[in-house]
Amino acid sequence: MATIYHNPRCTTSRKALDKLHDAGVEPTVVKYLDVGWTRDQLVALFAEAGVTPAQAARKREPLYKELGLADASDDEILDAMVAHPVLVERPFVVTDKGARLARPLESIDEIL
Repeated sequence: MATIYHNPRCTTSRKALDKLHDAGVEPTVVKYLDVGWTRDQLVALFAEAGVTPAQAARKREPLYKELGLADASDDEILDAMVAHPVLVERPFVVTDKGARLARPLESIDEIL
């Protein structure tokens, strides 16, 4: 079983999905921009992936700068991510072996 938190417009996200398919994995695809996140969901995902909210933030997103998140606390970043799902870096992949932010793409090899 696997889940990919996916943005179909993102090249890296598409490549991660292809990598899963090439490995014979048919993941559940969650289009997180459509369904959003809960705070608990993000806290658990980041803990399992071994990243902080700041590490999981999409810093190139203009909204990141607009909201002044560079100097924000983890709690403030999480609140912003729940309000604005686009602020979460992508893609995250979860399998029964763990979770990874697929940047670099090869990091998901550890959980396949």
